[in-house]
Amino acid sequence: MNPGSWRDTILDEFVPDISKLIIVIDPDDLLTEEKLSLELKNRGFDLIDFKDSIEFRYAYESGYRTQWDQGKQPEQTVILRINDAENDSIPYDLLNAGRPLKFSLGNIFPNLSYSVIEKLDRSFLENLFAAQNKYSPGKLGDNGTKDFVLQHVFGIVPNIINNDIELLRTLLRIHYSKLNLPSILSDRLVQILKDNNHFNDWPLDIIISEDGDFFAFLQERWSAFLDVLAHGNHVIKETSAYNLKYAGPVTLPFDHKDIRVYVDNLFVEGKLTPVQKSGTNIETNPWIKSGISEINVNDPNIRINGLFEIIENGIPSLDSLYSEWIDFAMKWAELRALIHTTNQVNELERFKQTSFLVNNEFRNWMLERYTSLINLPPTNPAMLHHVPRRMARELESEKNIRLALVVVDGLSLDQWVTIKKTLHEQDPNLVMKESATFAWIPTLTSVSRQAVFSGRTPISYPKSINTTNNEGNMWRQFWEDYGVSRQKIAYQRSLGDGNVCEILDESFNLNQIKAIGLVIDKVDKIMHGMQLGASGMHNQIKQWSEGGFLSSLIGYLLDNNYQVWLTSDHGNIECNGKGRPSEGSIAETRGERVRVYPTLELRDSVAKTLPFAIKWNPIGLPPGYFPLVTAGSDAFVKEGESIVGHGGISIEEVIVPLVVFEKRNV
Repeated sequence: MNPGSWRDTILDEFVPDISKLIIVIDPDDLLTEEKLSLELKNRGFDLIDFKDSIEFRYAYESGYRTQWDQGKQPEQTVILRINDAENDSIPYDLLNAGRPLKFSLGNIFPNLSYSVIEKLDRSFLENLFAAQNKYSPGKLGDNGTKDFVLQHVFGIVPNIINNDIELLRTLLRIHYSKLNLPSILSDRLVQILKDNNHFNDWPLDIIISEDGDFFAFLQERWSAFLDVLAHGNHVIKETSAYNLKYAGPVTLPFDHKDIRVYVDNLFVEGKLTPVQKSGTNIETNPWIKSGISEINVNDPNIRINGLFEIIENGIPSLDSLYSEWIDFAMKWAELRALIHTTNQVNELERFKQTSFLVNNEFRNWMLERYTSLINLPPTNPAMLHHVPRRMARELESEKNIRLALVVVDGLSLDQWVTIKKTLHEQDPNLVMKESATFAWIPTLTSVSRQAVFSGRTPISYPKSINTTNNEGNMWRQFWEDYGVSRQKIAYQRSLGDGNVCEILDESFNLNQIKAIGLVIDKVDKIMHGMQLGASGMHNQIKQWSEGGFLSSLIGYLLDNNYQVWLTSDHGNIECNGKGRPSEGSIAETRGERVRVYPTLELRDSVAKTLPFAIKWNPIGLPPGYFPLVTAGSDAFVKEGESIVGHGGISIEEVIVPLVVFEKRNV
């Protein structure tokens, strides 16, 4: 931990071995911040969130209280984190455990506006605290705090942005670097820039707040820029000929040195799509070749080599934040999709070596840092069980909204890349806000899919941990807890083929539904019947997506005024056999990437015979559930045998797509 950080002001209050249980009132989700929660764990404290009395009682009684009553000395001190000090459901015996601690942003940042800083992702508090100490601002109001945060946390000083180059450079920093400006700050930036008459024709409201709109804005101006480059720096067409959907200047200064450094990566990483353009002199402007489709079609290695360079130089480390792994995983998915869809035989060895390095680092990170993700707030869902909670916040802020969750069983992030291209072709007006999130370990359908429909950790559903038959009831219960009547909640699974309108209209009255959960199992079926490896998976998934079911489903839901969320319960990976356990019937789950045992002793005895396997600490899992998992491309199958499977620890299985859809309206 860095000396003098905001975390130190909290950590100083925790002294080990003073009490078995500490009550903490934490309305601003400070204890769940990734680095702080990890440091508490390392110092001997276990953090349990109090969301409801039943879930807490199960975790507390089974994990701690029983052992204490048996006279066992606790290895960890339990921190019971309470978000709301007025929560009437907190058990009386816990409230009497001692004087509760309380931490808040108002105490840590006394001179800054609470209504502004509470909107910040907690990962930004470190820079904000350092700036507060360095510059000692006096008491600041809302706008003063916004300007202070924009400058000292995000490096943006709106008042000095005075021309197109400076604005474009700022927007690229925001969106390419994924600064995740909260709306309260992006609105402030828009307000100040609108006072500068130079930007009157720019669609500031949407290209500052939305990644998808900003990149679409760039995309439709790339062709005009190439025309200018090919014809003596003047536009040769009427503005209307470019059919621009977004207002703003027809051409942008892509060739300025501060902008050009981004251009290659934008095309290499798939944020922009190359266009057909003849007559442009590539020899004098080699930096544009990644944006010319003819060149990329004839030589896909241009993009592949660019992605390899980005990835090999940017593999996150043990100290990286989960958000850095998500950002990396999205680049890695682009490379995997290219490798598996363009038959790059010459690049396979380099790909395998890079894959080994990536998953080795990822495995080490997961063993050290995964536990810190579970109790993070759902603002940017870090794990699958955060997704419905984030959706519920949409409902709290907009009562008339309708919400749809589409779970594509088994869809990996690289396979999403393949599907995304088809969706763009089928509906160019579709806006996709792309991110990713972490699945549960083991990456099994019954473990992870129940988490996304229940909004709970697996420890809360021990009786159904091996089945998905209860997830419809879980989905209904989740939304009922948020005040939605059961008649306005819907769920259906086993989707993937047929006429979308007929299927949904026969089952539901969409005009009356507030929250609908849908499961598409087509990808999972393709995976379990796959004999042709990862390339075969991509080929069949592409054929399925071209059939139009997913595009029709998303479009029909959008037409019925739903906000559509898409995710997956787990991904999949092509893997190779390292040996099958000779354990008889003692494993309760016998998968190709994971085995689950009823006792720690049984699991550990089998692990001795399989040195490549990992004894996974049952984080967030119910008692009597002890996984033995494989990592990387290893599998519990006969040596020399190759399969496509899931259940283990690889970046391909664990980090899954999370996409929010809406129609573009500009």
